Amino acid sequence: MALASPAADGGVTGRAVGRPAGGLALGVALFLSLLFTGVTMSAAGAHLLELPTKLSLPRDDYIIVQQIYRGWALLGIVIVAALLATLATVILGRRRRKVMALALAALASLAGAQVIFWLLTYPVNQATRNWTVVPADWLRLRLQWEYSHAAGAVLDLAAFVALVLAALAHRRSA
Repeated sequence: MALASPAADGGVTGRAVGRPAGGLALGVALFLSLLFTGVTMSAAGAHLLELPTKLSLPRDDYIIVQQIYRGWALLGIVIVAALLATLATVILGRRRRKVMALALAALASLAGAQVIFWLLTYPVNQATRNWTVVPADWLRLRLQWEYSHAAGAVLDLAAFVALVLAALAHRRSA
């Protein structure tokens, strides 16, 4: 049961007694975090879903298909936005233990996906000049590129699920 609490000037606020303030800001942060993480996850999911077919392609066909990713570097803007919105959710949710824990799990998953990208995927992009040259060890590089994207997709999905659960926990505590 929500009771009104007296405001400092003698008026009545709409905030329930015993509930943390900042619900609107937290709700906005959660929404933005879900939005940006969802976009990030959808791009990563595309990599995961196309993996079996791409691994069966011969070299020349694979190199042609890889050219569809030109311009995907702009996705980095969305990824940074997802990380920042999720960090804001962790900070704003610090008084709501379950929301904060789930947002922290999401942040760790998003960060983990970035660690995988920068340690495993990006070096392949550099070695192949974004798949415009074909090194002698292209098969090994292809596996590293494809599987690192798959691992990142799984982590992005985990982040999205954690954020959905955080939003549900926030809704229950509001």
